[in-house]
Amino acid sequence: MAKPQIILKASGLVKRYGGVTALDGVDFELRAGEILAVIGDNGAGKSSLIKALSGAVVPDEGKMELDGKPVQFRSPIDARRHGIETVYQDLAVAPAMSIAENLFLGRELRRPGVLGSVFRSLDKKKMLEEAISRMNDLKVGIRSMTQAVETLSGGQRQCVAVARAAAFAQHVVIMDEPTAALGVKEGNMVLELIRRVRDKGLPVILISHNMPHVFEIADRIHIQRLGRRACVVNPKAISMSDTVAVMTGAKAVEDLPASALA
Repeated sequence: MAKPQIILKASGLVKRYGGVTALDGVDFELRAGEILAVIGDNGAGKSSLIKALSGAVVPDEGKMELDGKPVQFRSPIDARRHGIETVYQDLAVAPAMSIAENLFLGRELRRPGVLGSVFRSLDKKKMLEEAISRMNDLKVGIRSMTQAVETLSGGQRQCVAVARAAAFAQHVVIMDEPTAALGVKEGNMVLELIRRVRDKGLPVILISHNMPHVFEIADRIHIQRLGRRACVVNPKAISMSDTVAVMTGAKAVEDLPASALA
């Protein structure tokens, strides 16, 4: 069976901070229609890798490709222009604003004609209609799109952040520890939403320390170790303990069965 198309690819990424090498020639591949988990011990270079993929840092060396074409991101806005959206763990929402306003934060729709172009008047009706449609698409059950985000639970707020990313991403959604601050029920709600984003055709990069969540939701797992990609494994063919052993260096990649590698 042919492997799915590679959507986002990085080769030989290097990032140094003074005398510290955070990325030491990292390779990375995200395939179409998958949830790819990225795991690694503290200091493994996970954050630097994600920052490079999302435009938050510029690598010192290496190449990146999106849909087979070379790209270079100079900023997160640059990555966003290329259809890559990132959801951060610290709930980047404006609590006092409504759900609909949060969905279009920084991308507000203007009213047509002179009202929008000269007077910069916002098309609140259209934004509300689109917000309802997007949330319904992802089956996010929130009572009213006009309620302030501060009235929502932590899980619902994270769902708003995920829905906003899914609404505007054309290529990739990156999720940095999206369930870290949530309880079991709310964490599961966000995991279900991530599945729906994938099922709508957007590949997802998931950074997580929560191994049960990773094994529950990931199609493949990229293990980052000492600034490099140790290997990519299939969660259906490897145990959680072996995965953690490779991540910490207690087990060599060579000792894994071939079936465990993805």
